[in-house]
Amino acid sequence: MSQDIELYDYRPITERAPLSWPEGKRVAFYVGLNIEHFYVDLPGTATYEGTTALTPDSLNYGWRDYGPRVGIWRQIKVFDKHGIKASALLNSDVAARYPQIIDAGVQRGWTWLGHGASNSHLFTALDRDVEQGQIREVLQTIERATGAKVRGWMGPGLIETFNTPELLAAEGVEYVLDWTNDDQPYPTNVPGLLSLPYSVELNDIGIFVSKGLTGPDFVRMVRDQVDQLAEDAADGSGRVLALALHPFITGQAFRTRYLDEALEYVVNHPAVWSTTSDAIADHYLAVPRG
Repeated sequence: MSQDIELYDYRPITERAPLSWPEGKRVAFYVGLNIEHFYVDLPGTATYEGTTALTPDSLNYGWRDYGPRVGIWRQIKVFDKHGIKASALLNSDVAARYPQIIDAGVQRGWTWLGHGASNSHLFTALDRDVEQGQIREVLQTIERATGAKVRGWMGPGLIETFNTPELLAAEGVEYVLDWTNDDQPYPTNVPGLLSLPYSVELNDIGIFVSKGLTGPDFVRMVRDQVDQLAEDAADGSGRVLALALHPFITGQAFRTRYLDEALEYVVNHPAVWSTTSDAIADHYLAVPRG
């Protein structure tokens, strides 16, 4: 049986009211930093499928565990260099296991979004009450650890059930990143819940692992993306550039120079407002549109 999407309506970008960003900027830019925990005996969002049936899966676990041990600290140096406050897509299981990462983000004023409990547990085939309890626990854990209200959400693996949006809104979440179908925020049909742009295309896992592209390819893609979005927004309708990063991918030593180059280009682009996902949602909601 087939089902059409009911979460949002079709409204082409050519038929919307103008969308402005602060100081006349054309492109709102944020870094979506995936800070995740994995379990050694569960596949979850495994990067290499060849060993997922093994317990322990030392290949996948070790590869991804490089992120919180080493990669994120390298990324943080690059973010600090360019004055970037990350929008942290946080597995709540990170809070108890890697508290130094939480401390580093709190000190820097990062935005915190819910990203499930771990990337080994996806939001699939859950009873409504069970899912509601899991969402509530994730949000409460992150808020206790960071001291900040969680306003945004991205499911592990960008996975939802049909109940997820309503359950998120009921828990006070204001926007989701799971539906990577636009260059602008838009209201969903769940009252009080926005969809904000995220990307499976401009995502370091897809670029480097799935497609096997190189550091220079990454820099060119980011440059081309921001240049085109700025051109698209010349009619007064602003766009969003979301850069999806993972510490075990762009936190690798040999990719650091390319992450640095890409971010330097974006944050110094005259059309760019470098910000966070929370700030994008705030501005979208605060500015009247016809």
